Amino acid sequence: MGLELELDGHAVYAYTGGKSFDASLPTVVFIHGAQNDHSVWGLQSRWFAHHGCGVLAVDLPGHGRSGGAPLPSIEDLADWIELLLERVGAGETAKSVSLVGHSMGSLTALECAARHPARIGRIALVGTAVPMPVSEGLLNAAKNNEAKAIAMINTWSHSPRATIGGYAVPGIWHMGASRRLAERQHPGVLYNDLTACNTYAHGLEAAAALSCPVLIVSGSKDMMTHPRAAAKLAATLKDVRTVSIEGAGHIISEQPDAVLDALRAFILN
Repeated sequence: MGLELELDGHAVYAYTGGKSFDASLPTVVFIHGAQNDHSVWGLQSRWFAHHGCGVLAVDLPGHGRSGGAPLPSIEDLADWIELLLERVGAGETAKSVSLVGHSMGSLTALECAARHPARIGRIALVGTAVPMPVSEGLLNAAKNNEAKAIAMINTWSHSPRATIGGYAVPGIWHMGASRRLAERQHPGVLYNDLTACNTYAHGLEAAAALSCPVLIVSGSKDMMTHPRAAAKLAATLKDVRTVSIEGAGHIISEQPDAVLDALRAFILN
């Protein structure tokens, strides 16, 4: 079950977790990372939708089932999230919206909360780093040889356990599933998204301006956004909790229950 609407002349899709979206409930917005879509939040979005929350697991513009071109900056993505919340009537009660972002989505959540504090009550940043630099080699591959870039990201995003078949859920092939998810996005989206992450320059200033509670969830084996990179961000925040998931890489699906446990304790506390 999902919500389909038009925003700025383009189709927008958000998965609602198997329940109709109800803007009168506390709202949880799930924001995916680069070259991904709403499907990365399957377990977490369904749980919150069935436990008293209105859920929007969005497909960002140009991703998944949402139309239009991918937005070129984190600032543009943050304002798009605010525009969507206004469009659906979420956050009419002050600070009743929680934002949950992964990787590029975590930067979007951070910037949105800093720019639009009236609606946002708390944010959770999964697989985050501020700043989030992208190597020149990866950027060049994303621009000129997308298949190579996807392979590079896939290798760096998974823990050693996942790459050798130590899956938390029998029958799931993390490496294959992640590759297919990336491959089904439109050409050019990956380069756009990585460039947006690389050029986002004032994340620490945005963090310093926040007054809402923040959760940082890191995988101890994350090679894309190493836990050390989140430490500077944590030190900048006024109200922060940190959770390290032992043995996890950058991909949410490696240990989805642990991610859900961290989000549940933070958002419903």
